[in-house]
Amino acid sequence: MYCKHCGTENPEGSVFCASCGASLAEQFSGMVDYQILYRPSYSLAEVHLKSGQSITAEGGAMVYMSSNLQLLTEAKGGVFGALKRSMLGGESFFMNTYTASGGPGTIGLAPPLSGDVIYRELKSETIFVTSGCYMASDPQLTVDTKFGGTKTFFAREGLFLLKLEGTGYMFMSSYGALHEVNMGSGERLVLDTGHIVAFDSIVQWNVRRVGGLKSTLFSGEGLVAEFQGPGKVYMQTRSEDSFLSWLIPKLPKNNR
Repeated sequence: MYCKHCGTENPEGSVFCASCGASLAEQFSGMVDYQILYRPSYSLAEVHLKSGQSITAEGGAMVYMSSNLQLLTEAKGGVFGALKRSMLGGESFFMNTYTASGGPGTIGLAPPLSGDVIYRELKSETIFVTSGCYMASDPQLTVDTKFGGTKTFFAREGLFLLKLEGTGYMFMSSYGALHEVNMGSGERLVLDTGHIVAFDSIVQWNVRRVGGLKSTLFSGEGLVAEFQGPGKVYMQTRSEDSFLSWLIPKLPKNNR
């Protein structure tokens, strides 16, 4: 059996995780039975569905599934909603809903980039997720796009964020490990825009320059996002933009 908290495999019948000490008896007390394996570099979410239970996943997220899972592909929120999510939120036009039929079933889900996966439950709450970090969720949650305002114009995420609201569970992914910060009331956090994964809707935020014009242009940081609690902010330890900036100059040049 695997520990939900750290992904360590433990002998069957174990009471506590041998690695992190978490209670294995309370591992499956949430809205859905799941395990996150091989974290944080190559995480895979294995979700165990009860008979009749469903999960909605981003296109291409499925790695494997039980033969009794029924697949329904649809444009969630109608054509207009799917277009907004695809063109503005950076997600798939079509989303896949998997339902266990005639008994329990299992599905394995993974993000496109090497990194971590985190599970979150919403209870009449709203969370904003940046482009590419949404992986799967409870079909009961509403998935839509949210205009971030002109303050996000120069940020990596662009003008729109993915908005999940309601009561249900969700899985998010990151490039690199996921780091969660639970801010108290009035607490502030400055974060490079390329490392933002998600944040609670109750968190106040703004995009600004890291310093003066010289610092913005030459420090390698550019713009940052400033968050103010209360609420949770999720960040990734690696940035796709930073990786591409390192990689592209090393690619072979076409001399023709």
